Amino acid sequence: ILQCYNHGATKSLGHVTVVIVGGTGDLARKYLWQGFFQLYADQVGKGHTFSFYGGALSTTEKGTPLLFDILKELACPAELSVERCALVKDQFLHLSKYHQLKTTEDYENLSQQIKQQLGQEGIIEAGRLFYLSVPAFAYADIAEKINNTCRPPSEAWLRVVLEKPFGHNLYSAQALDKKLSGQLKEEEMYRIDHYLGKQVVSKILPFRKENKKLLDPIWNKHHIERIEIVLKETLDAKGRIQFYDQYGVIRDVLQNHLTEVMTLMLMNLPANLSNSEEILQNKLNFLASLQHVDNSNAVVGQYQAYNGEVQEELNKTKDYFSLTPTFAGVVIHVDNAQYEGIPIFMTSGKALDERVSYARVLFKSNVFCVQDPNNVQCKSKQIIFYLGHGTLQYPAILLSKNLFKPELVSSGDWKEVTEYKDVNVLGLQLSDYYIQSPVTPREAYCELISHVFFGRKDSFISAEGLLASWEFWTPLLEGLSRVFPRVYPGGVDNGNLLNFQLKGHQVAFSHEALVNVINPGAEDNFQVMQGKYRSSEMVSAWAQELVERLASDLLLAAEEAIREEGQFHLALSGGSSPVALLRALALNLYTFPWRNTHIWQVDERCVPHTESGSNFRSIHDLLLQHIRIPYFNIHPMPVHLTQRLCVEEDGGPTLYEKEIKKHVNGSSFHYILLGVGQDGHTASLFQDTKLENDEENLVILTESPNKPHQRMSLTFTAINRARRVGVLIMGKSKHELVSQLSRIKGESSKYPITKVQPKSGTLIWYIDYDALLG
Repeated sequence: ILQCYNHGATKSLGHVTVVIVGGTGDLARKYLWQGFFQLYADQVGKGHTFSFYGGALSTTEKGTPLLFDILKELACPAELSVERCALVKDQFLHLSKYHQLKTTEDYENLSQQIKQQLGQEGIIEAGRLFYLSVPAFAYADIAEKINNTCRPPSEAWLRVVLEKPFGHNLYSAQALDKKLSGQLKEEEMYRIDHYLGKQVVSKILPFRKENKKLLDPIWNKHHIERIEIVLKETLDAKGRIQFYDQYGVIRDVLQNHLTEVMTLMLMNLPANLSNSEEILQNKLNFLASLQHVDNSNAVVGQYQAYNGEVQEELNKTKDYFSLTPTFAGVVIHVDNAQYEGIPIFMTSGKALDERVSYARVLFKSNVFCVQDPNNVQCKSKQIIFYLGHGTLQYPAILLSKNLFKPELVSSGDWKEVTEYKDVNVLGLQLSDYYIQSPVTPREAYCELISHVFFGRKDSFISAEGLLASWEFWTPLLEGLSRVFPRVYPGGVDNGNLLNFQLKGHQVAFSHEALVNVINPGAEDNFQVMQGKYRSSEMVSAWAQELVERLASDLLLAAEEAIREEGQFHLALSGGSSPVALLRALALNLYTFPWRNTHIWQVDERCVPHTESGSNFRSIHDLLLQHIRIPYFNIHPMPVHLTQRLCVEEDGGPTLYEKEIKKHVNGSSFHYILLGVGQDGHTASLFQDTKLENDEENLVILTESPNKPHQRMSLTFTAINRARRVGVLIMGKSKHELVSQLSRIKGESSKYPITKVQPKSGTLIWYIDYDALLG
């Protein structure tokens, strides 16, 4: 052991044992042994002694030659001379050994071997570093073996490195965290994301800190136009299908690598860059500020050959179809005053046209160039954190010269590039940028292995940060689990097939995919149909066209009301029915007269308005936060008074009724939009709701058969006074209800919706074809 450092030159700092579990696997061969060789080369003669174990399931006879085949191929670190490297490499090989790690006894034997070795040499143990380069399902079992049989003495440290994936969604991540935390302390776990070891990524915070005075005035919604975070790959998933088909591109890349990059770019700068606790807290605060994402904020694709590879590698039949996406484009928004409204385009995919990874901040241009468009002030203003490959080929931070000249991010190991190749990077020639790049490129795993050795936690994923990221991404993943990804041919042949665009807050592919329709169905035969339903007007169409028609009818009603009375009073119901309409109103109808519109609630659950179950919260998230409407034109139901929810003595219904009478002429809303539950209820008026004594009341408290049971609702008296009432029914699950209602004449106590009969107004049914035709 002692041969690994210079005798007498340095005081011994103790012995470090490194164990790579999965030490003959692909990751170990490509990156880990090279990283630990680099660590050893850096630390020779500085006080620590080392031993290295490659552990795997194979016997010693089989595993030893596999390990040494890997070790013989290790490359010399650039800073070592050929002679010095030969000596250091020879020492490293002598200190490395294969050890079978399969059973609890194997781990006990390893621990005994370490103790025996240290006892013979009379060396104090500094710590043990376990790197788990194994599938995630094995983590808990190995952690238990380490905890029970292979811990170092109490005065020495234990560090266990875990590779992603850390779970499949929020729930599995929580379960894994619970198992691991029962065996290992949080400070002992180093969850690795190799992107945090990339030299450019590790310098995002220092770059922001060094240039804080110049960045602060422009690092906000008034100056930033958009942010792009991109990882493109030319390779396919062949050979990795068993793993990849369980996870897909969002879990593999977006939930971890790209989310970490986004967080470093936009989190609040910590006062101290070496304070890992402050960095973690700022990361958590930023993740908590992200707006909810769902299917409307993402597009997914799958390269054409992927399904055949799945069938082959997973032994599936020819009629098996995988819905796992190999491409995803997501647009994210931040719900805070600094970044509100800035779209963050995040995308990654396999089988694309080039291999490149970067994060770009594109700034708004306030310059109009009458002449000389090639002048530097007329070009794009942007900062690019370029992670490598692509046209530039090396990692760098690029800042367009029409912004400012940045401070060097790190004087010792970074340099300013002044020799420019004739290369275009994201719309500008290299000569249009100030460029900073590492003096010596270092592999990410080398950087992170060094950080583990020194106990630096700021470059690793905490349990809280991991769960916060999964909490953000899991709803989108669940929503996409039933979505058919767009098929693309791969490589340059993709053309514009995967381009996607933002409309309001919704994301869609920019170009329609060419699809061969063999049997044209009903959808091709008619778009919008008008007719009669229950003796009233009915409009039917496919869902999207129906919502567009309803939005258009609302606009006409608003314009008519404002012409006649100067304002438009619109009452919206809760539930799932109006969701698509609210999105359409927020994102497409820019001409809607919101300044003269009052928004009212038809019904509300008795929960605080800030909770996700609140109807008002839904109206706020889907509509109000995206439009310009005067604050005093918004009228939420007062369900939360004197720190209590829907208590009769607080008089919430009476207060709302007074507000209606104060603002709405004759208490007659211009438009009330209703939905219908599968049991036939509307608003929060159910089959058992007692209304005999409430004929004159406009607002009452009611009881729902579903949780939360307490509700506040407009009465049929209020609903039937409206000038127009629209009833929106969508989805195949409502087909049976639509059929039942069509057979009922007049009112039925079983179906409260039948009591909607405007006295002097108009009732219109909006029913999509799925609900109408089944």
